Amino acid sequence: MTRSARWTVVVLVILAALGTAFWMELRDEPVPQPGAAGQSTSRDHRDADTAEALAGPRARADLPPCPGPGQGPGPEALRGITLDCAGDGKPVDVASALAGRTVVLNLWAYWCGPCADELPAMAEYQRRVGDGVLVVTVHQDENETAALVRLAELGVRLPTLQDGRRQIAAALKVPNVMPATVVLRPDGSVAGTLPRSFVSADEIAAAVDEKIRSSR
Repeated sequence: MTRSARWTVVVLVILAALGTAFWMELRDEPVPQPGAAGQSTSRDHRDADTAEALAGPRARADLPPCPGPGQGPGPEALRGITLDCAGDGKPVDVASALAGRTVVLNLWAYWCGPCADELPAMAEYQRRVGDGVLVVTVHQDENETAALVRLAELGVRLPTLQDGRRQIAAALKVPNVMPATVVLRPDGSVAGTLPRSFVSADEIAAAVDEKIRSSR
């Protein structure tokens, strides 16, 4: 056998071994199992984010409670979605909580720079509009601790849903960008989706008012 032929045999043996190892790894890989409601077992928060671990960050963030049940069944697309309220860890039936209200949903994540710039403007917008509009932020990352730390740093106190699986964005067909804002009418229908960032409460008010007016 020539030298080049021997090297060819060696290479083929190595490739065969690698292929076998890869096949064994695939064979031994656990198959994801559906949850109790037939949903994926992907998580809304990390294993490390236990109630005990979150107690300190929650106290520092001092967020308001998430809204209780409103009037009516709420947005059809959001029915069946239950998320934890970041402020107190209590489960929230999202559709019910948003029912009968004009809602501004602000989708963000702790690592998103434009989100951090926008959140104080969202808080200022909520202060201006009062009870006429409900601003709810939706944290779209598993790291709930980091979300609470970021909100505490920014001094933003808005009701916040922990949505590590991005269920709300998927249900409302929000483009895969952050931040993004969704305006909901009291009847639960979507008045508009705003896949952009805002730098002031004035900008937010103008954009939200335009969506509400154009949908009447």
